[in-house]
Amino acid sequence: MIEHYGDFLKRRAKAFLDDARIDFSRGVYDLVLFHVEQFLQLYLKYLLYRKIGDYPKTHSLIRLIREVIKVYGNSLLQRFYNENLETLYLLEEAYISSRYLPRQYDKEIAERILEFAGRALEVMEWLEKH
Repeated sequence: MIEHYGDFLKRRAKAFLDDARIDFSRGVYDLVLFHVEQFLQLYLKYLLYRKIGDYPKTHSLIRLIREVIKVYGNSLLQRFYNENLETLYLLEEAYISSRYLPRQYDKEIAERILEFAGRALEVMEWLEKH
């Protein structure tokens, strides 16, 4: 049976979050940030896909979350975005540096990013249900 594309995006997003948690337990802190970024990117694309059947072909978390805010018109997500803009930019940087630059992150920042990812998941799951 062929998996629905939206279900695929959501499943892969959550798999990336699981990978981030495994990375943390193994002390591979650089990949924690990369996998959290991938989790957010795919989950935001999933939210857009389920609502409008498409999403921008971009890797920018900032652009994706702004699109989700526009499409869903939700103040909870807008507040989450406003409160976490710097973290979103850090994750965009981590995505780029993981591919092109030798950048390392420590346990403390990886732990904070995992906590952020948990809060982001709560917001996005709430949005999905409403």
